[in-house]
Amino acid sequence: MTTHQFDIRPSIIRGDPADAYLHWTKEVMRLESQNPKVLVDFVPAREGVLCGMEEVKSLLQNVLPKQETDSGVELLDNEAEVWGLEEGDEIMPGEPVLRIIANYASFAIYETSICGILSSSSGWATAARECVKAAGDKTVIGYGARHIHPNVAHILDYASVLGGCSSASTILGSRQSGRNPFGNMPHSLPLIFGDTVVAAQAFDRHLGMEIQRIVLVGTFGDEGEEALKVSQALRDKLRGIRIDTPSERGGVTPTMVRELRARMDQMNFKHVEIYVSGGLNPTRIKEFQDLDSPVNGYLVGSYISGASPNDFTADIREIEDKAVAKRGRIPGKLDGPRLGRII
Repeated sequence: MTTHQFDIRPSIIRGDPADAYLHWTKEVMRLESQNPKVLVDFVPAREGVLCGMEEVKSLLQNVLPKQETDSGVELLDNEAEVWGLEEGDEIMPGEPVLRIIANYASFAIYETSICGILSSSSGWATAARECVKAAGDKTVIGYGARHIHPNVAHILDYASVLGGCSSASTILGSRQSGRNPFGNMPHSLPLIFGDTVVAAQAFDRHLGMEIQRIVLVGTFGDEGEEALKVSQALRDKLRGIRIDTPSERGGVTPTMVRELRARMDQMNFKHVEIYVSGGLNPTRIKEFQDLDSPVNGYLVGSYISGASPNDFTADIREIEDKAVAKRGRIPGKLDGPRLGRII
């Protein structure tokens, strides 16, 4: 997956999101002239898909001490090392996925942000991977942005794509993931125009051909009837239709999709794809798959956005190359044969 560099907000670099006690610790160390070299291991609580490493790498490249070469190029200080697993790796509880070796004051206040980045992103990526596995060879699109705060919507989309989604719904998230955004004509346009076909024709008339013609049907009438009318109006320019039947009407069912596919095929609209959405999760996706429902793609929102974080912990394991640990943990760095130098 081609990704764009993560922009780290100034507030994060200042350490504003850090737990206050980390700032207090850093201040006490400064006043007592204490700043030893430490080794810190970051470990997940459960298995899943690792996500957030590229963002963490961008953060650490901004904050770890650097030294200037004779040519004026800034390089990471020789005393600092960062080791980690690759973005998208399968991870296990108790295995270190990130190891930072540096003077503690240089990164102490970023522990909160690093754990948070890895926890949330890995939780989202893992949920996306579960949906993708359930869907088999069918497409899964990340549609969860409207369920979370907009400041992190692009991170959610990036994690969804990393977990296996072919694309996502937002412009920023798709750009972060190196993909084109996936979308459709929404219910709002037919409601404003008063007619689904008229709205679809306006959608087609004014938007560039780089935007796929996918129309959400069922705004005013039966999904099958509206799908046929839109197909007749747009013909070969129509890529697909989306069914998002609300729960008040029973939601989307495999039977509904099968009937729609048959009616579309009978009218020679075999090229028109069918996308479904509405409360989808791995179990529901598997129901469609087990019945061989002719779905082309699943649009998944809240199952991914609402995934539980994969909690990460960070522990000092060495101080000045001497093995240490808090009570209850075995002193010394953890076994991490898969770790590779990333900075």
